[in-house]
Parts: sequence; C-alpha cells; structure tokens
Amino acid sequence: MQYQLHYWPTIQGRGEFVRLALEFAAIPYSDVARLPEDEGGGEAALYKSLDRAHPRTIPFAPPYLKAGDLVIAQTANILLFLGRRHGLAPEDEGGLLWTHQVQLTIADFLAEVHDTHHPISVGEYYQDQKAEAAKRTAAFRKTRIPKFLGYFEKVLDRAGSDWLNGKQPSYADLSLFQVVEGLRYAFPRWMHKHESQYPKLLALRDRVAALPRIAAYLKSPRRLAFNEDGIFRYYKELDRAD
Repeated sequence: MQYQLHYWPTIQGRGEFVRLALEFAAIPYSDVARLPEDEGGGEAALYKSLDRAHPRTIPFAPPYLKAGDLVIAQTANILLFLGRRHGLAPEDEGGLLWTHQVQLTIADFLAEVHDTHHPISVGEYYQDQKAEAAKRTAAFRKTRIPKFLGYFEKVLDRAGSDWLNGKQPSYADLSLFQVVEGLRYAFPRWMHKHESQYPKLLALRDRVAALPRIAAYLKSPRRLAFNEDGIFRYYKELDRAD
C-alpha cells in the first residue's frame, strides 16, 4: 500500500514529523499537495480535499494520511497508527502509550512555539502583533523552552539507552530531532548559548541525523527548508540569548 500524505506543499510544519517517520521506515508514500496541479497537487486541491477525504471522518486540518479506506488526521494520531503498523513504537501497550505520550507533549510544545509569532490571532499577520509576540517570546525563552527541553533531557536520561524505548528508534525520537532542528532555526542565539545544557537531547539529534535513510532524506529535495510560513520561524527581533 502506498500512503497518501496530505499537507501544505511549501512548509515543513506538523507534516514534517510524519514525513520523517515515513522516510525512516522506507514506507512508500505520496506527498499529494506537492504533485503538479494536473495530478491533484497544489494548495487549492488540498483545501478541496479536506471535505472530500472521507464522508464521515472529516479532518479538521492537514496533515492527514489516507491508508486505503482509512483517513487519519492529527500528527500524533497519524504517528500512533504508523508506529503500531510499521515497528516505529513498542508492541506492548505500555510502550505504545508511552511513545504516544511523548509525542503529545511535543505537540503541546509546538503549539507554544507557534504562539510566539502569533500570540493574538492566527488570522492576522505577524507584523500586526509584533509587540505582543515580543512579550510572549521573552517568556517562552525564559521559562518554556527550558521546561520542555529539561523534560525531554530527563526522559532520555531515564531511558538508559540510545533511544527512548531501547535499541530501536521510535517516531518520538525522530520528532525530538525535528524539535532541536526547529529551535536552532528559529532561535539560533538562544540555542547557541543554552543547548549544551541538554547533552542527551543533542546526542539523540545527532544519532537521528546519522541514520542512513534520514541522512539521505535531509540531503534530498523532499526535505523542504525552514521558512517563515511554518511553525518554526526566524525573526531576528524575537531571537535573544536571554
């Protein structure tokens, strides 16, 4: 079966967490919106596809994954599905739920990352809420990044192995890699000063980057560049070392 991933064609965003899992597990998939328009690609087709994806289980927003007759939306939910089906999570119930729990915590963090540049309204441009964004981001840098990264560091320390669940990478390991990459893009000054406080998280990032399929993906045109339309955005005025 070739899966169909439906997500915005020009950004990494939340869809990138799904792409990393698909690439690592060598799962055949089509990144539908990135296809030519005459093959059903493009943003306009993506908007239309949301309502047509499934007559009953309608996705709220991308990303969503089509797997035969199944339509699975929400990043953590998609990864739970892929993890169970493709060996990207432990088979036992406790391990499966633990991996899902870590991914949900990452989802919470991503929501806070997004709100640094859109603290008032998603429907307004960053330029229309810059003062509020500066205040929100100052608190995010001071308290929220250390809180989340400190938690991930503790989780990795207590894992007692190279990966969250033992000898094999899980989708949550791949997602933690993406978190570090995103923060390095959006807050390079802060990360340059503080990231050494999280050595296990950085070591995990390096191990994921060295995985052969991930390394190949990162060098390929399938890996979109970070930009100021995604979750992790770089605005010089929001990036400080304090």
